[in-house]
Amino acid sequence: MVVAVRMPHRIAVVALTVLAMGCYTLQPVSQAVPPAGARVAYSVNDAGRVALGGIMGPEIAQIEGRLIETDAESYLIAVSTVRLLRGGEQIWNGEQVRVKSEYLGPAYERRFSRARSVTLGTSVLGAFAAFLITRSLIGSGSDGPRTPVDTTQTRIARP
Repeated sequence: MVVAVRMPHRIAVVALTVLAMGCYTLQPVSQAVPPAGARVAYSVNDAGRVALGGIMGPEIAQIEGRLIETDAESYLIAVSTVRLLRGGEQIWNGEQVRVKSEYLGPAYERRFSRARSVTLGTSVLGAFAAFLITRSLIGSGSDGPRTPVDTTQTRIARP
C-alpha cells in the first residue's frame, strides 16, 4: 500500500516540473521599441541577409536574443538563436552583434504561454499515468486468491 501513496506525489512532481519548464511563444512587441534587457526576436529582411551574411550566415530569417541597448540607428543584441530560411536553427552563446535597424523587420517578444504549458503538462502526465498502468505499477493491493499452504505433517507408516 505504500506504493499507492507515493505514486500521486511522484506524478505531481513530474507534472510540476513540466509546467515549470513551460512553453513560450513569440508574439508581436506591444511597444515601438522593446526595453533593454527584454528577450526579443527580429525578422531579418533581404538587405539584412546580405549585410549580415559574412557574420551570421547568408540564410538568416530571424535573430533571437536579449536586447542590450538601442540607439537611433541600431540594436545591440546578445544573440541566443539564429533561425534560418529553410528551417534550421543555430544556437549562439550570447555573442553580441550590433545590427542596423534598417536590416530588421517586425520585432517579437518571448512570452509565457499558459495554454501550451497546460497542454504539454497534461500530455506528459497522461503518458506517465498510462505507462504506470500498463506496467501494473499501480495495483489494487492484492494479487488474487491464494491457496493456503498445508502446514500439517502427515506420517505414513511403513509396512
